[in-house]
Amino acid sequence: MGERGTIIPDAGGSLTKAFRLLRALLRRHKRLFFTAVGGAAVYAACTVFSSVVVGMITDKLIVPRFEGPQHRVEIGSVVAVLGLLIAVGLLRAAGIVVRRVWAGRTNWRVTESVTAEVIERMIVQPAPWHRRQSTGDLITRAGVDAEAATAVLGPLPYATSVALMIVLSSVWLLITDWVLGLAAVAIFPILIVLNLIYQKRVDRFFDTAQDELGRLSSAVHESFEGVAVVKSFGAESRETERLAVIAGRVREARLGAVRIRSTFEALLDGVPNLANVALLLGGAYRVRSGQMTVGELTSFIFLFTLLVFPLRLIGFALSELPHSLAGWNRIRELLGQTIEPDPAATLRRGAGNDVRLDDVHYGYDPARPVLRGVTADVQGGRTVAVVGATGSGKTTLLQLMAGMIAADSGTVTVPRRGCLLVFQEPFLLAGTARENITMGASLDEVTIADALRVAEATFLAELPNGLDTEVGERGVGLSGGQRQRLALARALVRHPPVLLLDDTTSALDPGTEARVLANLRASLTDTTVVAVASRPSTIALADEVLYLDGGVVVAHAAHDELMAAVPGYRALIEAFEHDRESIEIDIEIDGPSDNDPDGGDASDPRDATAGVP
Repeated sequence: MGERGTIIPDAGGSLTKAFRLLRALLRRHKRLFFTAVGGAAVYAACTVFSSVVVGMITDKLIVPRFEGPQHRVEIGSVVAVLGLLIAVGLLRAAGIVVRRVWAGRTNWRVTESVTAEVIERMIVQPAPWHRRQSTGDLITRAGVDAEAATAVLGPLPYATSVALMIVLSSVWLLITDWVLGLAAVAIFPILIVLNLIYQKRVDRFFDTAQDELGRLSSAVHESFEGVAVVKSFGAESRETERLAVIAGRVREARLGAVRIRSTFEALLDGVPNLANVALLLGGAYRVRSGQMTVGELTSFIFLFTLLVFPLRLIGFALSELPHSLAGWNRIRELLGQTIEPDPAATLRRGAGNDVRLDDVHYGYDPARPVLRGVTADVQGGRTVAVVGATGSGKTTLLQLMAGMIAADSGTVTVPRRGCLLVFQEPFLLAGTARENITMGASLDEVTIADALRVAEATFLAELPNGLDTEVGERGVGLSGGQRQRLALARALVRHPPVLLLDDTTSALDPGTEARVLANLRASLTDTTVVAVASRPSTIALADEVLYLDGGVVVAHAAHDELMAAVPGYRALIEAFEHDRESIEIDIEIDGPSDNDPDGGDASDPRDATAGVP
């Protein structure tokens, strides 16, 4: 893939994968990163040189005072050496500021770019692809996984400065005293090997933890979406146990990584401290034999001590690599998926507002077709009710018209501007009512007011803050009927040539539903309305009915004609009527349930039967 969609091959060892990960991430903002590295290089050079200045202070200012009064220290020497120390310190501080600021900016910008790339890939994938995905898992990939993948960038500039410090200090240590220098330099490979061993052992724990975190996010999202079902069946304890099991697997994976890291930290602390003691003893003998000065030993020990903490930062960077690789592997899995063809591209575009289906076949499972040879002609400006028993293919028919799925065979012809589908369970954003209606479009108040009137949703203007009232996550602050009317208003402001209603008014009482349909017929004279319906009173208001049975169009005519001529249709309508009467009797006896999430509209008493299918 190109620069924006770089995919790391699976081949190669951990270091190779790590290098490819860093190369893929840093391509996005190279200038920011190398600015941070430049600051880190200044810091590294100043750190090494500061040890030289400490040696000069020891030999030129401190030791002479212990050798007797005859060894006078000039004020000029004091000022020069201390001035040099201050200058090195200021330059080192400037390097730290540049490194930290630009490292942070690099991390933030790369994370933003990766997140945007993941979201962009999700957006271009069509509806069938999204149906096969877990919403919670997609959220995790765009959030937690993106942050994990870029976590290694934070300590990376510092790690580069440490690498430079190791090179510079190794050269200086060997020049100062090659015996102690060899002993000190020999510690560096030991510490690096410890880091590599740690990385190799902790990899699997981070991979497992990241995968389980995605599963946990998916499970929590599913539980949230199905909270009404969980409560209705009294399955709270079972759902809690299911989430606890997944969370337990995340905890165990994390604890495994922590156990290994604690051992690694202990070794990384102990090895340099033991080396420091050994160098101090060896250095004392070297000073005593006259092979090095006290200042050189002081500088030597000072520099080695300065390197211990930075070496731990290399360990921190390496410890972030498995975490980042685990997050990136999940992201590249998504980015590596081929963009599927858009089903809307299979639609034929025709003039006017007519909708035509010609010998359309479709099945989610090829062995079990949902629609079989559907042929229908819906004339522009007409209101058509799609009627059929459960599983007859009504919703599938509307999704074909909307271009959400592609027909296996046959043709679907729609207007050039396409069709707009309003679902039975609309999705609302956790913003204001206005934001949910406009969806970022610039709409005038008259257009919004007209849509609210037609959808019988003027109650939104009467909320505490009017249309600027927050509706809550997924519209939790509204009843089922209110959510459906808001979603209908959202569709109406866009003046669609064809409006598809998938049982969109099921949560409204018959009176409100009748007014909505009457408003639609009066206001949308040129708009074609195709509505899945199951209320006899609503079906009777349609200009014509498309009767489906077993995925086949049995009849297409006016309601009265079908009642008189099609026994199966008449029996279905009578069953609808009988079921509704039974439900209304139950509601009258038992009263409405306070726990019904799609219950009556709190601000509109006409929604008393909201939630009745």
